[in-house]
Amino acid sequence: MKKGIISIISALLGGIVGAGVVGKTMMEKENSIQTMSDKHFSLFLMMNQWVKVKQEGKSLAEYFKKEGYKNIAIYGMSYVGETLLEELKDTDIHVAYGIDKGAESIYAEIDIVSPDDNLQEVDVIVVTAITFFEDIEEKLSKKVNCPIVSLEDILYEL
Repeated sequence: MKKGIISIISALLGGIVGAGVVGKTMMEKENSIQTMSDKHFSLFLMMNQWVKVKQEGKSLAEYFKKEGYKNIAIYGMSYVGETLLEELKDTDIHVAYGIDKGAESIYAEIDIVSPDDNLQEVDVIVVTAITFFEDIEEKLSKKVNCPIVSLEDILYEL
């Protein structure tokens, strides 16, 4: 009789522990999905603002000239970084290099370096990874003496 009760209690405890593990895993997955969703929504809103800026006839090159930034670096060389590089092509703004954690696997028309590398002096670093701007700014500010600005802030300033 005792063996039967112990077996039932063990099965119940195993079920409870198993449900807890599954629940925790599902919560972690849901949090990860929410984080990615928030990131992509922020990027969508920024890109939408970029379209509005272009429709108003304004350009990022004009902004950089006005601020005295002639030689820049782009942090984040995914879609947004590539788009910024393309927009600045054939302007007076020189993109010296890109910065990305995945530098070794990115092909671009410019040199791409890791944030851990020694960073060449530029007039400004433009961060396209807007959802991580504060962390990136904190890390880079220890390595460089130039302004570090968010592309999102620039677009809403134009």
